[in-house]
Order: sequence, then C-alpha cells, then structure tokens
Amino acid sequence: MANYSRSLLVLSLVLVFLNFNSALGATTAVTYTVTSLGANPDGKTDSIKAFHSAWAKACSSASPAVIYVPVGRFLLAKAVFNGPCKNNAITFQIAGTLVAPSDYRVIGNAGNWLFFEHVNGVTISGGILDGQGTGLWDCKASGKGCPKGATTLGFSNSNNIVVNGVSSLNSQMFHIVINGCHNVKMLGVRVSASGNSPNTDGIHVQMSTGVTILNSKISTGDDCVSIGPGTSNLWIENVACGPGHGISIGSLGKEQEEVGVQNVTVKTVTFTGTQNGVRIKSWGRPSTGFARNILFQHAVMVNVKNPIVIDQNYCPDEKGCPGQESGIQISDVMYQDIHGTSATEVAVKFDCSSKYPCNKITLDDVKLTYKNQDAEASCSHADGTAEGTVQPTSCL
Repeated sequence: MANYSRSLLVLSLVLVFLNFNSALGATTAVTYTVTSLGANPDGKTDSIKAFHSAWAKACSSASPAVIYVPVGRFLLAKAVFNGPCKNNAITFQIAGTLVAPSDYRVIGNAGNWLFFEHVNGVTISGGILDGQGTGLWDCKASGKGCPKGATTLGFSNSNNIVVNGVSSLNSQMFHIVINGCHNVKMLGVRVSASGNSPNTDGIHVQMSTGVTILNSKISTGDDCVSIGPGTSNLWIENVACGPGHGISIGSLGKEQEEVGVQNVTVKTVTFTGTQNGVRIKSWGRPSTGFARNILFQHAVMVNVKNPIVIDQNYCPDEKGCPGQESGIQISDVMYQDIHGTSATEVAVKFDCSSKYPCNKITLDDVKLTYKNQDAEASCSHADGTAEGTVQPTSCL
C-alpha cells in the first residue's frame, strides 16, 4: 500500500512538472527577425516582403510573438498589418530605422505608410520611423498638384495597443493616427518635423476610448495632439509641445451628424513658441456634436500666440459656413493652474456660438502676461466663473 501511495505521489509530481512546463512554454514568446526573412538593412532595398512574412508568422502563432528589427535602415513601401491574430501579444521590437520611399509619390496617395487594422494586443517598442516627407512639403509649398500625403503610423479598429519609445521623423502628413480604437497607451513618443510642415499633426485621436499619451515630446508643423469626434476618456500628461499648433480639440462640427468629445484631461504640459496652447475649435455651421467634461491643468506657456482659445467660427477659405452658427455645444471646461507668456495681447479668447453659447467654463489660477505686462481676455457668448487669481481679468 505504501509503494502504491508513493507511486501516486511521484506520478502527481510528474504531472505537475509537465503542466508547469507546458504553461511556461505557452507563454514564451517566439521571435522572428526580419533580416532572417530577407530584409536588407541598407535603406535602399524594399524589405516589405520580409516584414509581411514576419507578420504572417507572428499573427498565426498561438504563442506570443516578437518581430525583431535589428540596427540598420529598412526601406518599406506601404505596409499593412491586418488582424485578427491567433494571439493577443505581438511586439514589434525595433532597434533600427524604418524608412519611407524618398519619392513621395510612391505612398503619397496610400493614406497610411505603416497601418495596423483589427489587431489586439500589439506593442511597438523603440525605433525610428522616417517618413521622408520634406519633398512633399516642398511640393505643397510650391502650389503644384501634389498627393495628399500618407500618415506614418495608423491604427484602426484595434484594441490594447502600446507604442513605447518610438520616434517619428518628417511624416508626409499626420505622424500617428488612432481611429476607432480602445485602450491605447502612447509612452515616451518623440515626434519631429519642421514648424512649417503642412498637416503634420503629431498624434491624432478620433472615435476612440481609453487613450493615454504620456511623457512625450512633439515638435511639428500642425497640432501636437489633435482630438477628433468620438473621443472619450482621453488622458494626456507630461507632454512638451513646440513648435506646433498646440493641443486641439477639433476641429469639430465638420459633419452635421457627429459624435461628441467628452472626458478629456490634459495636464502637466509645456507649450513653447506654439501658435496655440490649449484650443477647442469647431466649424461655424450646424452639427449635433459636443465637447464636455474637459480639464486643462498645470500648463506652462512660453511665448504662445493664443494660450487659451475657443474658436467656434472656424471656416477655412470661407466655404460652406459663412453666416451660420456652430451647433457644437461646449460645456464643463476647466482651465486650472495655467501660467506663462503670450506672444499676443489677447491671451484668453472665448469666441463661442451665439446659438449654443459655451457654458460652465471655469478659470482657476490662471496667470498669463504679454511683454511683462497684463494681457487681455476676450469673450463672446461664453458663460462661466473665475476662481483664485486670474490674469488677464476674466471676461466670463
């Protein structure tokens, strides 16, 4: 009987050991190195087939997978990475640089250069994404017929995404776009483009929930962060912006039927030499959209043209909106602990809709100066309160 019990014990231990090793094996990531699949790090040979091959292997793996991009410059034409995949843990570990074609026409009408769609649990870690967009910027500046330009890195209809320590250089158009996604973390992102580069928004978020942008530095020719319709539960913290057009909610109201923006926090941000600081912008025409429950907190302005601005009369080229009023309803917006210098005399400007005035706007501990003197505030159809010290004197 004792021998039988001992045998059962040994058998149980063996089974536990085998199960432990099986579980361990199931969680061990398999690595696919793009150079082993034919990618060439010379920056001249298109490596798209190797990257697509690595993705196909990683996506079909039942175990977590790593796609490793070693040091070097890897030329890629348009790359699309589609899901769903068999696992929810694929990491692009990039030690090198991904390079877009130098001829902007190759991807200029592609919409996106690097595009992830219907994926879950994808992480992009490290590396440089070089969009080589300067040629397209020059074309646009010349007034010639040019392609619209490609977004460098796009995510669509995807969940549980992490972008960590990635640098985006000289995008043709937007650097990073998050569209129709849930639970996205952007950590330590670096965006760099000329201050006069057109439509090169740093990070654009729309139709997405639970997006976090932390510890990032954005220098570009358009909005550092732009927040489009359908964005909710967005958290932006410890971001340096400049040059650029600031952090903007909008433009909203381009469409008559539009989903609103709500629950947005922007805190511990610095704007240096930007066109705007914290901005809400809507088209001056009817729309069902809204912007509410917004907090702008702990912001430093350094020589910013429009530190605090709501503009509900946006009408580029005076087409499709002159003489109309914005239907976007803006409410519950808090500006708290915002200090620094304005590059223009009017540091606070609330130019709201006459049909739907801004309401529940709060200024709390705001101090903005212009050339070492008091700046001015301008209000139109705006209602709210001022708390603590507020300079310029509130016009609410």
